[in-house]
Amino acid sequence: MILILLFIAACFLAYSNGANDNFKGVATLFGSGTTNYKKAINWATITTFSGSVAAIFLAEELVKNFSGKGLVPNELIQMPIFAISIALGAAFTVFIATKIGMPISTTHSLVGALFGAGVMAIGTEFNFAKLGKTFLVPLIVSPLMAAVLSLLLYIIFRHVRKKLNITKNSGIYIDKKQEAEAIPVSAHHMNTVATETKITTSIHHTKVETYNGKLLGINSQKILDSLHYLSAGIVSFARGLNDTPKIVGLLLIINALDIKWGMIAVAITMALGGLINAKKVGVIMSKKITPMNSGQGFTANMITGLLVTTASIHGLPVSTTHVSVGSIFGIGTVTKKANPKMISKILLSWVLTLPIAAIASGLLFKLLQSIL
Repeated sequence: MILILLFIAACFLAYSNGANDNFKGVATLFGSGTTNYKKAINWATITTFSGSVAAIFLAEELVKNFSGKGLVPNELIQMPIFAISIALGAAFTVFIATKIGMPISTTHSLVGALFGAGVMAIGTEFNFAKLGKTFLVPLIVSPLMAAVLSLLLYIIFRHVRKKLNITKNSGIYIDKKQEAEAIPVSAHHMNTVATETKITTSIHHTKVETYNGKLLGINSQKILDSLHYLSAGIVSFARGLNDTPKIVGLLLIINALDIKWGMIAVAITMALGGLINAKKVGVIMSKKITPMNSGQGFTANMITGLLVTTASIHGLPVSTTHVSVGSIFGIGTVTKKANPKMISKILLSWVLTLPIAAIASGLLFKLLQSIL
């Protein structure tokens, strides 16, 4: 029974992770008007799932880190309720953030949950030094690096574009949306109420920047769109590679599941979370931080993919959320179109993530300890 509860808790965390994180890799595709929401989330799902499968072979170090090894005594690691508390504490935190539309870090939630359950279980025996070195430092440094690198790279790309005589063109994208509404209509000769369907069409005008000119005889916008799709796929792949082993690490605490089957189960549940519940966070990531064109989105994705992939291979638990938001904000800083009000809300949610997850997992550990 307790093994089933652990598996359900890990799947709940994977679902919440997919709902909050899956769209982040393709946010620039949607935000720049390169594609619509449905095509973007489908591309994110395919590439994220591929990254999750690749994690079986490339991310063993992350699995070990997020099992809690080195942070707490091995005796505690063997306790199923320790893993369940961590998974549920992190999952509740991410799920609530998703419902209110805030893009927070599952990594940050897991770190907070590890801390809360660990301190509740063993108090001062918890390895605070490793917590800071292995977990907190990469989480704090990575968004700052992403913002600076995306800012610098975009300035370089802009200079190269002008040298190649590729110009920007501002156009208007028209989006038509039809909605059906059932309107009650009274029947004069019967005690019944009939309904008729009214179709309303709303038209939205969106300003979209495209590029004019040719590169090696090929339309520059077509080249950029292809590279933009590729870069979004790389970011989503990197996210699957980085996040899947963190969740699987909880399942391996008691050797409840073979690592390959654990990765596959987490990958499938994560994909479902993104397909079903990602839109609210996706819109905020795409539209609310800063307006962007396809070139700016491509630049942000390049930096995000590079940092997250490098971190995954070296076992560093960076947050795709922090890196992605940092990259997009770096672009907004150059263009002077960043939304400081939205950024402040996101930063507040980041500050609250760790303590909320820690409190939730600590209380859950005590509750499960008294029941089981």
